[in-house]
Amino acid sequence: MKQFGLQLYSIRQTLETEKDFEESIKKVAAMGYKEAHTAGCNIDPKRFIEILHENGMTVCGTHYNYFKILDEVQETIDLHRLWGTTNIGVGGLPNFDGKLETLKEFIKNYNNAAKIYAKEGFKLTYHNHAFEFARIDGYKTVMDILVEELDPDNISFVLDTCWVQVGGGDVRHWMEKLAGRIDILHLKDCMRVVDPNNVWANALTMTEVGHGNLYMEGILETAEKIGVKSYIVEQDTCPGDPFVSMKQSADYLNKFIK
Repeated sequence: MKQFGLQLYSIRQTLETEKDFEESIKKVAAMGYKEAHTAGCNIDPKRFIEILHENGMTVCGTHYNYFKILDEVQETIDLHRLWGTTNIGVGGLPNFDGKLETLKEFIKNYNNAAKIYAKEGFKLTYHNHAFEFARIDGYKTVMDILVEELDPDNISFVLDTCWVQVGGGDVRHWMEKLAGRIDILHLKDCMRVVDPNNVWANALTMTEVGHGNLYMEGILETAEKIGVKSYIVEQDTCPGDPFVSMKQSADYLNKFIK
């Protein structure tokens, strides 16, 4: 691993204004974060990328509006060219109702859009949660069908390590299964036992990278083998100051920088 980055959703409460954004990016850049994975933008897009560049950071990809990806192609292309990334993605299935036909419709639409964007040098991405591991087609899970039917040439997966685990999947197995199809890996630790006297309180606790019960060292080893390009920290919820959590994750990952 040569560098790591941050899914900006992790510090979303501190990015509302241009001043807040600039101060927050300075903080995480000083911790060692080199890339940003976006999840919305509350300031002028041009100033957004300028602030990142001023702090030695680049954009590795986005979580973007699904309907804009489908219906506002040129606007979507222009924004991502401005930000210097070829990865345009969604954070999950839009408006999913648990029905197979809805899943199939998404796959058809996303595959068709991916072909259009591929002609312009872009790749679409899909980020998983836990619900994709529900069985929807007899034995198959939503994730099985996504892997089988999403265009492997023009769509990659942003695999989220925590959500795979929560869904009952084996993280390294899924990484190996998707070898060559994961450009961006979300490093999210979880399953930390917070109360040994109350097992039911420990169903899911997201925590700092290297501080949970995921075999993170093995995950990083597998990531190198399968060609992951961007290692991105994401922590949906933090117990206190998010920058304290981001620093703890950065301190852990800095040990693996080569």
